[in-house]
Amino acid sequence: MSVPLQGSLFDQAAAPGLGPLAGARRTVLGDGAWIDLLPAWLTGADTVFGTLAADVPWQAERRRMYEREVAVPRLLCFYRAGAPLPHPVLAEARDALTAHYAGELREPFTTAGLCFYRDGRDSVAWHGDRVGRGSREDTMVAIVSVGQPRELALRPRGGGSARRVPLGHGDLVVMGGSCQRTWEHAILKTARPVGPRISIQFRPHGVR
Repeated sequence: MSVPLQGSLFDQAAAPGLGPLAGARRTVLGDGAWIDLLPAWLTGADTVFGTLAADVPWQAERRRMYEREVAVPRLLCFYRAGAPLPHPVLAEARDALTAHYAGELREPFTTAGLCFYRDGRDSVAWHGDRVGRGSREDTMVAIVSVGQPRELALRPRGGGSARRVPLGHGDLVVMGGSCQRTWEHAILKTARPVGPRISIQFRPHGVR
């Protein structure tokens, strides 16, 4: 798949690799929820984007909503536990996250879900990852972004002001604690011209 990408001037010459996770900045959201943010954790993100865009077997899915079938407004690919990941640095990222958060999560990140947002028309609606254990247990979802920045929006599940976190070019965000139960997140549609972005979501077993 060929998708035009305006690369980062700081990233174009860098080889894919990972920085230290110790620099992640935690923001307490309330109700037991928090996020950690680490900009540019993954170097060489433009190279990784190109590989994923071209080599991942992207799927255009359709889902039933409001008594009709609609196209999912993004491309998807899911890698179950033990499946080879489409770039070596993704396996390194999964293992580094497992080691760093071992004291809090107490289990490994095992699966990787990839989403391809081709332009501002692609999106994901407000939701929490509450299919499976995320509906009743504290857990973590770690997201690495490559490609052009898009805003991750977060809001309390019962309503309230939304926070917006720009993610792109190797940025990492980890949603932890009760975040999947007590908060919602989304990538909202935008009429502004935005380039393509791929997100890689690492989750523990049984969290979707």
